[in-house]
Amino acid sequence: MNDALLWTLSIGLIVVGVAGTVLPALPGTALVLGGIVLGAWVDGFTRVGTGTLALVSVLAVVAWVLDYAAGVLGARRAGASRQALVGAALGTVAGLFMGLVGVFFMPLVGAAVGEYMARRDEQRAWKVGLSTWLGIMLGLIAKVVIAFMMIGIFVVALVF
Repeated sequence: MNDALLWTLSIGLIVVGVAGTVLPALPGTALVLGGIVLGAWVDGFTRVGTGTLALVSVLAVVAWVLDYAAGVLGARRAGASRQALVGAALGTVAGLFMGLVGVFFMPLVGAAVGEYMARRDEQRAWKVGLSTWLGIMLGLIAKVVIAFMMIGIFVVALVF
């Protein structure tokens, strides 16, 4: 393959990865990392070396951990039941089929429904749903920021 095609593939992976930081169906930071590693390989690892790749890889792992931990921490902070966590997960999956609004708000609905089923307390259910949703949104924002940090590190390594 020629370098232009490989660079196009690298950039494509990074762009799809950025979209994947918001869309739960795509492994966002993993795709960004894949695009960066491909770009480094195409360049013969001359400008983007192992130190840069190690740093970007650590950031990808941090983003992955935050993605999964943030919603759980938000739910746990509100004292969510196991059913609320299951409801948030199911809401996330259901939201995939409902467009962007569903992706963002179905975890809240799922957590609230799960908590209501567990404790039959409507006010508590909405509190748990909101806390879970806030955790998920904070995790999403952190993941987007980290993805752009990864891209920035890559670009700086390539240019300077």
